[in-house]
Amino acid sequence: MPLSNKHSLKIRPNKLVILDRDGVINHDSDAYIKTLAEWIPYPSAISAIAKLTRSGFTVAVATNQSGIARGYYDEATLHGMHERLTALVEAEGGSIACIAYCPHGPDEQCQCRKPKPGLLLQIQQYLGMDSLTGSWMVGDSLRDLQAGEAVGCHTVLVKTGKGEKTLTNNVGLEKAAIYHDLAQFVDWLCHD
Repeated sequence: MPLSNKHSLKIRPNKLVILDRDGVINHDSDAYIKTLAEWIPYPSAISAIAKLTRSGFTVAVATNQSGIARGYYDEATLHGMHERLTALVEAEGGSIACIAYCPHGPDEQCQCRKPKPGLLLQIQQYLGMDSLTGSWMVGDSLRDLQAGEAVGCHTVLVKTGKGEKTLTNNVGLEKAAIYHDLAQFVDWLCHD
């Protein structure tokens, strides 16, 4: 991820929404999303991201992508998925400020793989923000929420992807708001 800030305006933390990718923006798979053809967005999520942008929010994505370390796909394939995501959002009048991803496996001891907060700190640095306290972290797994809580984000669990399973386990969700999907959360956040 580039570390220079292309944004000239200071972003207020409460106007930043950080999204997990798989299970929040697009369908997830226990077999990994390995090709552009397997990357299938939730249409309501694309519309929700555009709505956030139109409502004055900055949107970023923080996603674990250990399939790269496992050899299931390469970074060029991942970039193709993210280019498609960006194009779909832009076609609806929205934008994504940045996408941070962790290409490491769970045993590599990196600092970026959620539940560690490294990806969120990369986003903070890229956007030139002093703090993420008061920002929003939206995910479908406990590790998304833990990464958000580590840097002071409000946390939101969506029931899409692995969200229902996470909700069933009901561990570590005390501080999280729970919504059916990204669109329902965005409707609430934007007061619709």
